[in-house]
Amino acid sequence: MKQPQLLLIDDEPALADFVANAARESGFVPTVTSNDASFRQEFLARRPDAVAMDLGMPVDGVELLRFLANEDFQGPVLIISGFDRRVLESAFRLGEAQGLNMAGPLEKPVRLEELEGLLKRLKPVVPL
Repeated sequence: MKQPQLLLIDDEPALADFVANAARESGFVPTVTSNDASFRQEFLARRPDAVAMDLGMPVDGVELLRFLANEDFQGPVLIISGFDRRVLESAFRLGEAQGLNMAGPLEKPVRLEELEGLLKRLKPVVPL
């Protein structure tokens, strides 16, 4: 049985490692990227089953949502961010309006149990 691939973009190495470890524990094979170019390159090369992203980076998270929508990405998109809840919810709604399968959003600091629980719930919807 193939393990689902999770593509993660976050410019904070400690948080990226935290999310990648939680993904591994939840049965995903994580790939970590820290910028827009490497995220797009990995996405096109791997066509991951799920995506986790931080909104507050040098790259605009909204641009990445558009990219995913343009690529007709069907897997879950998890937003993890330290932004205000209203900003998270508007990004979430924007993703949904573009036809993306939005999950979360989770506010930083993320609790491990909350993150693993959400990843485990996302896993069954991943086509194997």
